[in-house]
Amino acid sequence: MDTIHFSHTSVLLYECIEALHIRDGFTYVDCTTGGGGHSLEIAKRLGEHSRLICLDRDQDALTAAKERLKDFSDKITFVHTNFEDLENVLASLKIDNLGGVLADLGCSSYQFDTPERGFSYMHDAPLDMRMDAEGASLTAYDVVNTYSQTDLKRILFEWGEEKFAPRIAAAIVEEREKSPIRTTAQLSEIIKSAIPAAARNGGPHPAKRSFQAIRIEVNHELDAISPAIHSAASHMAKTGRVAIISFHSLEDRIVKNTYAELAQGCTCPREFPVCVCGKKPTVRILTKKPILPSDEELEVNPRSRSAKLRVAEKV
Repeated sequence: MDTIHFSHTSVLLYECIEALHIRDGFTYVDCTTGGGGHSLEIAKRLGEHSRLICLDRDQDALTAAKERLKDFSDKITFVHTNFEDLENVLASLKIDNLGGVLADLGCSSYQFDTPERGFSYMHDAPLDMRMDAEGASLTAYDVVNTYSQTDLKRILFEWGEEKFAPRIAAAIVEEREKSPIRTTAQLSEIIKSAIPAAARNGGPHPAKRSFQAIRIEVNHELDAISPAIHSAASHMAKTGRVAIISFHSLEDRIVKNTYAELAQGCTCPREFPVCVCGKKPTVRILTKKPILPSDEELEVNPRSRSAKLRVAEKV
């Protein structure tokens, strides 16, 4: 097998390690192992009685991480799965003493920078965008060429927060009626042509939001976040930590709202003289405002500019 050169700069690395408050005797989970940058720093700090579970839906990522973490292989279990499946992973491994769970949401630099994966509007490649290139069937080609105009407009607006969603969806449908849209370059040009010239100047690449939306749809990225946080909290030892890095407002909103839900106590109406629901807070939120990259990190890794880290602790 060819060596996979998985280049990825771990975002908010030491802030995450500090947030996890790693202690001996507990199991830790990296839900989005990627190239293993965060996992490596966790592994370095594991005590004699601790373990690390490394999850990723991208087999290339796990292959690279196994090589990077080979010196700690006796303490690590690698699982090829979406972190949405965290509950089943913990059950199958009989783990109920979590000390910390980390997730770094979104795509890795490797996925963006590997043209044939079809994630980037900066390279010409077949429309793919699957994080799990082996197990998933839905591709960006399928979304672009088979979704109705109404559904395209919806995902561009909801997942990409693209205000020109109606124009872009209409342009995609018009073009695909001539012949299928097969490549990222074709799609990028269609999107660009659908956006008014004045709106294309001075901002991010005109295809950025639409590519994000299609990628989220292909990988059902947002569906995994809340279930994984709930699973982590339910299997967490007291004072264990959940640390989640998000990169856009849709992800961050889900993390923030899920933490708030778990941190809420009694939900009885105010007029009730005593609590009858019995609901107790599961976590306390340690980051009233998210932790952001430092100026030094932004200088070294500009891709970290939109990262936000939120942390909650089991009570």
